[in-house]
Amino acid sequence: MSLYQTELTTIDGEKTTLEAWQGKVLLVVNVASKCGLTPQYEQLEALQQRYQAQGFSVLGFPCNQFLEQEPGSNDEIKTFCSTTYGVSFPLLAKGDVNGEARHPLYAQLIAAQPEALRPEGSGFYERMASKGRAPKAPGDILWNFEKFLIDRQGNVVQRFAPDMTPDDALIQQSIEQALAQ
Repeated sequence: MSLYQTELTTIDGEKTTLEAWQGKVLLVVNVASKCGLTPQYEQLEALQQRYQAQGFSVLGFPCNQFLEQEPGSNDEIKTFCSTTYGVSFPLLAKGDVNGEARHPLYAQLIAAQPEALRPEGSGFYERMASKGRAPKAPGDILWNFEKFLIDRQGNVVQRFAPDMTPDDALIQQSIEQALAQ
């Protein structure tokens, strides 16, 4: 199955597929409202504003699998994102990114990019592992705000660790490269 055929539900409950974004460069991010990394919403929105006219979009995928840091309903999440961070990029319905109930989109993303690129010297993965929060299975999402970059042809071209912030030069260069193709 093509990545574009993956069935999704928007945060408003509408059924769609990734085909709605075909031909765009996408940054798919599992997000959470009550996480130490939540301020990344501001940087994700800045990417959206900076690159959307060139055919780019962030897609936020709320997930409550990491210390229950996304406990709200879809309506509460949408309100939080728009009022706190001015989020204009599309949000999908809350779902799982790991385990038996993993959303099919994440199964495809992980299969295409099983390992995330980490910032040099970050130690984030090691800190999480020392707290017993290492991924349970190979390829599992480590934490909130892990990012997947998809090119205009629907290829998953990069995966970035949660602590690699959206304003990191490498993420911006990767987006710009994908947009240039």
